[in-house]
Amino acid sequence: MPVSRTYDPLPSYRPAAGEVAAGWSAPVAGLPLGPLVLAVDGPAALDWAALAEGLAAAVRAAGRDVDLLDVRDHYATGAGERLTAEPVPADDPFFTPLSQARVADLFDAVPRPGRPARDAVRVVYGPGASLCEPDVLWYADLPKRYAEAAVSKGELPVGVNLGRPARPGDLVRLFYTDWPVLDRHRDAIAGRVDRWIDTQHPARPASLDGAALRATLAHLARGPVRTRPYFNSTPWGGQWAASELGFTPQGGNTALGYELIAPEAGVLVGEKDGAQVEIPFQLLCVEHPVEMLGDDVHRRFGTSFPIRFDYLDTMGGGNLSLHLHPRERYMREVFGWPYTQHETYYVTAAEEGSRVLLGLTEHADPATMRRQVEEAIADGTPMPVEDHVQSHPAAVGQLFMIPAGTPHASGAGNLVLEVSATPYLYSLRFYDWLRKDAAGASRPLPYEHGFANLDTARRGEDVTKELVQQPRTLRSGDGWREEVVGALPEMFYAVHRLVVAEGAAAPDDTAGRFHILNVAAGEGAVIETGDGRTHELAFAETLTIPAAVGPYRVRALGGDEVRIVKALVVEP
Repeated sequence: MPVSRTYDPLPSYRPAAGEVAAGWSAPVAGLPLGPLVLAVDGPAALDWAALAEGLAAAVRAAGRDVDLLDVRDHYATGAGERLTAEPVPADDPFFTPLSQARVADLFDAVPRPGRPARDAVRVVYGPGASLCEPDVLWYADLPKRYAEAAVSKGELPVGVNLGRPARPGDLVRLFYTDWPVLDRHRDAIAGRVDRWIDTQHPARPASLDGAALRATLAHLARGPVRTRPYFNSTPWGGQWAASELGFTPQGGNTALGYELIAPEAGVLVGEKDGAQVEIPFQLLCVEHPVEMLGDDVHRRFGTSFPIRFDYLDTMGGGNLSLHLHPRERYMREVFGWPYTQHETYYVTAAEEGSRVLLGLTEHADPATMRRQVEEAIADGTPMPVEDHVQSHPAAVGQLFMIPAGTPHASGAGNLVLEVSATPYLYSLRFYDWLRKDAAGASRPLPYEHGFANLDTARRGEDVTKELVQQPRTLRSGDGWREEVVGALPEMFYAVHRLVVAEGAAAPDDTAGRFHILNVAAGEGAVIETGDGRTHELAFAETLTIPAAVGPYRVRALGGDEVRIVKALVVEP
């Protein structure tokens, strides 16, 4: 069997049925004859005008009349403001709770377009078009990274936020209002979508018909699957992913690497060198929750995939901000997320002398810390961080446990694999080393939220004893062992490590709950499942093993031992 041990930035899978079409002609040719209403739903960030123009031209080229109805013209006055949850406190400039609104709330009355005459096609398009009782429903998608990048760069000055056609794009609005509302809407209609359309290349969209989409989701939910990774840039970012994995930095560095963050992750479907659609990973959990998550995890987390893997690259960069994450009750009551943001850092690579900041020192005084934080913000006075937060050597292979409420930061010169709970939008920052962004502005520091969540009980020696754990062998066999490298009673997941010698294979079993694997050292591995599927995994790649897989083997590739970080939800 040929073996590829090179990091693949564009992993893809063939559709389980049908084929991915390129352009508008094939989808239009598949429309039923006779007068019909075609709805094209999707997120606000699409270039809806270009989509409507391209689709209409293809319908006319097929010899049919077409008329267009943009549902955004039928939103109620001030519709966007109906969606936003009130922040706690009311004047919070940093966060709003996750919106619980529906796309239907944009309308006073949803338009009900009648069928056109003869063989014509009436195209109803825009977010909420599926509510118009169409004969055929298509969903046009654009991965979230496009909207985030465009708002960050100011490339989409107006219209990117849902229900705000004349307002500049806003990231807080995007994260906490638009995405929750649109995700729920997409998930609710996914089962009846007749065609999925990927608009990453607007002039030549790729698409997959609904039956093939659902067959592909069913197939992927029962075997190992890898999402499409990408890196973005921040002022603290480094150069490791650019130099070692071949990513091209958009902003000069490769700071945050999205290996698997379920709300934003996508799975590429199509031929490797042909047309491909990117399907949201979340649809696997919505359409096949038991197969993906397992019965117990599904009961506990619904269709939310609760663990994420990402990289924090500060190799050749700077320190991350000093921050912490909300404790469970605060997360639920103030931000509206049903579970909290526990984290861990696994050091994959480190420059000599690099450090991880974690946990309070024995004599840390929150009142003094608050005063110094405020002085840094007001006057630019450097904060003596290590008076308050401990500094630990960043040894390769060490896992640092970061339960909610624990102050922390990865130092410069690290590549950290962050194995964490899925919530990722709630970094409550205290201090950012007086850094400025490209526009010369200081990073927002929501330190009041931070101090409201600061765990002052775990400090001094307790930090090292409880949060910087040493590996414990869980099981072993001929040429392999599985270690627990981090577990805490307060955290719902554990981090293990499979160590597999050259030529050896370690047996494993999902036992009814998903696993996530990442090759942290060595050339790679091949995953072999009981139903005969195989999936190669190179160094630095991340793979989800759905609960439905059951027994599987991890076989080492290359001439040295392979070390694989593994995460799983543990019994409550």
